[in-house]
Amino acid sequence: MRFIHERRLTTTTPRPILHKGLGSTPSARRVIMNELSSSAIESPAFVELRDVSLSYAADADSILALDNLSLTVGKGQFIAVVGPSGCGKSTLMKVVTGLVLPSRGIVKVGGEAVTGPVKNVGMAFQNATLLPWRTIRDNVLLPFEIIRPHRHKLRAERAYYVGLVQRLLNTVGLAGFSEKYSWQLSGGMQQRANLCRAIVHQPSLLMLDEPFASLDAFTREELWFVMQELWMDRKFTAILVTHDLREAVLLADRVIVFSPRPGRIIYETDVVLPRPRTLQTTYSPLFTDLVHDLREKIRPGRPS
Repeated sequence: MRFIHERRLTTTTPRPILHKGLGSTPSARRVIMNELSSSAIESPAFVELRDVSLSYAADADSILALDNLSLTVGKGQFIAVVGPSGCGKSTLMKVVTGLVLPSRGIVKVGGEAVTGPVKNVGMAFQNATLLPWRTIRDNVLLPFEIIRPHRHKLRAERAYYVGLVQRLLNTVGLAGFSEKYSWQLSGGMQQRANLCRAIVHQPSLLMLDEPFASLDAFTREELWFVMQELWMDRKFTAILVTHDLREAVLLADRVIVFSPRPGRIIYETDVVLPRPRTLQTTYSPLFTDLVHDLREKIRPGRPS
């Protein structure tokens, strides 16, 4: 089967903009998409993958996880990667952060070739992985204990770092929970703390591996907007791996679709959409068109 890498600029707009019949038909929506996408601005590259392939093991039983993958993520850009289970999305995260080196190809972050674990990266996973013997404040402080130059300053300037942590906890709605332990918090609150820990040291790159997947629908939607607020405030480069197409379209500037294993890019689309995005955005015809389009790329011929 031959895969075609197709790139199209697509956009979606909140419902209030589509008043008086504007965008009420597919042809009208295409006009809006073309007008908005033509104004998209390219950011300088921060993450680059060129002709990257990765095989697990080198014998006859080897598994080809990524195949001839080329991808560029602009500085300060938020991209989402979607695709069927087992297509190499999580492997992509390991390759970008230098936890696994590719079998072939070049990976660069911040203009430098990746030859080992990348510094100044934040990571958040599906499980919050908070340390149960630490308070929420001390969990969020953890990166400062590990990462240079903060670890050499923490003891002398502890009050300063505690202040940074507390302000961040206040931002995500955890103002009164800094002295609690993870087992005293709900799953959604734990994930808020997890996000704080991932960005408290102001990483230039944030990797998100399905961080909201284990949450109920209402909590998940709340955290989408927490994530959006944090990104808009700090403008780090972010790569989100998710199976939730609504989540991908709502949060990302660009959505990448992977093929079944071995992972190849078979489609990508820019989402040119005013921020901050709201829950009402997800009900607009342009938004739903894009979600259905992505679903068709992943599962062609199946009912949406």
